[in-house]
Amino acid sequence: MHAERFTAKVTPCGPISLYRDARGPCHLWTGATSETGYGRYWHQGRAVRAHRYAYEQANGPIPDGLDVDHICRRRACVNPAHLRAVTHRENVLASSNHVARRARVTHCPAGHAYDAANTYRAPNGTRKCRACKREGARAKRAVEREQQLAPVAPIRTRTPDTLERAA
Repeated sequence: MHAERFTAKVTPCGPISLYRDARGPCHLWTGATSETGYGRYWHQGRAVRAHRYAYEQANGPIPDGLDVDHICRRRACVNPAHLRAVTHRENVLASSNHVARRARVTHCPAGHAYDAANTYRAPNGTRKCRACKREGARAKRAVEREQQLAPVAPIRTRTPDTLERAA
């Protein structure tokens, strides 16, 4: 009964995914969706995400601590071949959001590697390049040193014209 109700809300001939690992067409959820685009399915007295239900029906329970990732990157897809259980970190890094894009960056804009020796975490969690910070601090100190030096006015020599005006 549940399987029939579920499959009645699925279009199995959806678009073909452009991602290599997602074989076959997406099975698009046509039932209710959340505001974020995930399918919602009423099962045993509560709303569950349709893709999680589809994964569990095909593969068994989702292991603790894992998320269900859409290989095809379509939130409305419930094709079990397009779903996999991964850690939350893997799921976030597989996406195309700003967090994933920044995590894939391996060098700072100046070309220094983000490695253990050259990287530190700022209080807000972002990565910072130690080499760039060091160069910036040196340049700032040089400017401050220049500003601390007293300005030197050129020495004016007295010419006969200036001596006559002074008298």
